[in-house]
Amino acid sequence: MPINQEMLEQIQHGQGFIAALDQSGGSTPRALANYGISENSYANDQEMFDLVHQMRSRIITSPAFTSEHIIGAILFERTMSSKIGDKFTAEYLWQDKHVVPFLKIDNGLAERSNGVQLMKPIPELEHRLNEANRHNVFGTKMRSVIYEANEQGIADVINQQFELAKIICKAGLVPIIEPEVDIHAADKAKCEEMMKTEIQKHLSDWSGRDKIMFKFTIPSQPDFYADLYDNSAVVRIVALSGGYSVDEACAKLAENHNMPASFSRALLQNLRAQQSDEEFNNTLAQAIQQIYQASIN
Repeated sequence: MPINQEMLEQIQHGQGFIAALDQSGGSTPRALANYGISENSYANDQEMFDLVHQMRSRIITSPAFTSEHIIGAILFERTMSSKIGDKFTAEYLWQDKHVVPFLKIDNGLAERSNGVQLMKPIPELEHRLNEANRHNVFGTKMRSVIYEANEQGIADVINQQFELAKIICKAGLVPIIEPEVDIHAADKAKCEEMMKTEIQKHLSDWSGRDKIMFKFTIPSQPDFYADLYDNSAVVRIVALSGGYSVDEACAKLAENHNMPASFSRALLQNLRAQQSDEEFNNTLAQAIQQIYQASIN
């Protein structure tokens, strides 16, 4: 299936950021708690996921959530397969909001080893990619985490990410490779240097036809990843907030050029279920405007 060229143009050159709305599994109760919904508000997983879909629907349908500031959004599989009104979420995003949909495809993190956490196996990968194409999704996202400057561990993370990226590209989708460097890593800058070296090895023989993206922790050295754009395969490099507050994340992000945000916690941190629609929309608009301004350097 060929890449949607209108979506590609928006992601590659659009002014704005990518909203990460893909909390799943173990992170869902925490996301709901931050939103003001305690664990005793739901009795089982189905009720929990219904509540988080209501939260995401409220965000996506908000008048503050537009393509003027948001060029894409990352969805959890259940969100993609659920509806907003009479449309599936990914279709609603593109058709009604002109926001490019992505799908989180990993199953979370394996146990920590060699200073990193690889992704768990993804036996459902083919099914997820087929479903992504069925819903007119543009790309995917998959996350690993690096905690230490361990050469073997970092090489394993990047190898796994690129192996999966090949499969995703073959399915006609654009993968976001996300090897997060923990913001509390004692040797964060060294981790970033080692990781970039491994990425450059893979890019040296990567086909320019197979488009990819990267999602990185905001680097210790501003514009550290900018030269990865020299490779024609690289569509966009975006930044994760990594546990920084929205103020910290935006201040650090603003030091980087052509590295828009792809924030989750920093975007949602002040939203509450108990807010009136006016309060909710105003709070979301303020966060969107702040993240947008930091993203457009």
